[in-house]
Amino acid sequence: MKDATLALHYGYDKDSQKTMQVPIYMTTAYEYEDTDHAARLFNLEEEGNIYTRIGNPTTRVFEKRVTALERGVDALATASGMAAIFYSIANLVKSGDNIVISTKLYGGSITLSTQTLKQFGITAKYFDPQNPKMLEELIDDNTKAVLFESIANPALTVPDFDEIVKIVNEKGVVSICDNTLASPYGVKPIELGVDVVVHSATKYIGGNGSAVGGIIVEAPFIKEKLKDQRYSHFNTPDESYHGLIYTEKFDNPFIARARLALLRDYGAVISPFNSWLLLNGLETLHLRIKRHSDSAFEVAKFLNSHPKVKKVNYPFLENDENYKMAKKYLKYAGGILSFELGSYEEAKKFIKNLKIFSLVTNIADSKSLATHPASTTHQQLSKEELKAAGVPEGLIRLSIGLEDVEDLIDDLKGAFEKIN
Repeated sequence: MKDATLALHYGYDKDSQKTMQVPIYMTTAYEYEDTDHAARLFNLEEEGNIYTRIGNPTTRVFEKRVTALERGVDALATASGMAAIFYSIANLVKSGDNIVISTKLYGGSITLSTQTLKQFGITAKYFDPQNPKMLEELIDDNTKAVLFESIANPALTVPDFDEIVKIVNEKGVVSICDNTLASPYGVKPIELGVDVVVHSATKYIGGNGSAVGGIIVEAPFIKEKLKDQRYSHFNTPDESYHGLIYTEKFDNPFIARARLALLRDYGAVISPFNSWLLLNGLETLHLRIKRHSDSAFEVAKFLNSHPKVKKVNYPFLENDENYKMAKKYLKYAGGILSFELGSYEEAKKFIKNLKIFSLVTNIADSKSLATHPASTTHQQLSKEELKAAGVPEGLIRLSIGLEDVEDLIDDLKGAFEKIN
């Protein structure tokens, strides 16, 4: 089946009521047939529902559909995109290890990697996604993951997937790609050799800002990499499951451990209702992502010609530094773009005078949004870190929604007129 069909039908075998819509199983617990049945479930001898912190039928359909769209082997839904990022890293590391992260990352991913994880004895090093050869020197025996984004938020950098994958595979390290901005329709990182894909499903997958959620997708080929002693905890007995060895028992060892150990113990579980909302969003994603991308391109061209704009970041502009990589890897670049005005104050004044665009730190909504990253999502970074992340103080990020693009351009024109 093609992607649009998968997004509408995959993973749901109609229940006894033959409902066309996937039911919302709003339950915390499930009844067992008897104590032997319960024992088999808890000992992982038999598949089935145990407790919604571990899994839920509505959520399972969502996981299966995203797995199919991303060409993975399995997926785990989480309470938020940040939970997905955290679980993906935490599944690989222990105290004393390090990860290598792109300089062009969402601010929350940077603070997680460089500040919060530091409290657990895990350090982070930076690499430039446009200069992946840096990885050859940065990866050492204690490096467990390389984290980057398919389209960076908000710098809109497109990485050299081939070179990153080549180096991490030579080093035997797991690659993690945040595919939130591109969506599974913009690029499929697993097809390019990436080991783990994550999404903030809150964004394009949901599509209208109604539900928070995240998802992790495991590539079918990561198992061989996890068999290496670099990831010894996947190859030694887990005493909490009577000596289970993940790479021996499961074809999906990464997701199996994320579910059975991390979701079990940390508990950042997605609500079944949110899974249902995200399933509904997934059904129309193939239509929306094209509209978002087309409109964003028109807005980017307008901004690119405006005399008050110092620089526009949108990968499909021919004068954009990411154009070559975008043409090589991306089908759609999504609806996120950013542009730079002359100063912090000018950016603040511009946003204040927008009428259709709302000042919101979310992205990928059906409604158009504007954000000043230096005072919001990246506010915790120093001036030097802002520069490295591609977020100058006069940068404005736009999330282009589903409104008529002519109305959006008129709104931007009006805001420019009032910063004279």
